[in-house]
Amino acid sequence: QVQLVESGGGSVQAGGSLRLSCAYTYSRYCMGWFRQAPGKEREGVARVFNGGISPYYADSMKGRFTISQDNAKNTLYLQMNSLKPEDTAMYYCAAAAYVCSWDSLIRSDYRGQGTPVTVSS
Repeated sequence: QVQLVESGGGSVQAGGSLRLSCAYTYSRYCMGWFRQAPGKEREGVARVFNGGISPYYADSMKGRFTISQDNAKNTLYLQMNSLKPEDTAMYYCAAAAYVCSWDSLIRSDYRGQGTPVTVSS
């Protein structure tokens, strides 16, 4: 059973940085992050193939966010720089077994409870 636990969320001012961590019991074919802002649908943030291979980002995160994975530590990371108020959301870590896509991560049963990020202007 894959279990994932996020940490590292918090409150920052616009332009600031945060690093989210996701501790997992087992890695899967696809690991990634998605987020959900109040009153909005879930959206993909960043994903990688197992081992941190071929990172992929949603357009609005490119150049600001970096996803990485350390299988020796069973941890997935999301470094978030140049944060904007519109990045305010609950951030979730997720794993998918067979398909690596935003939908497979968002719909996966393998996800954590989330960590909140608030960016003030």
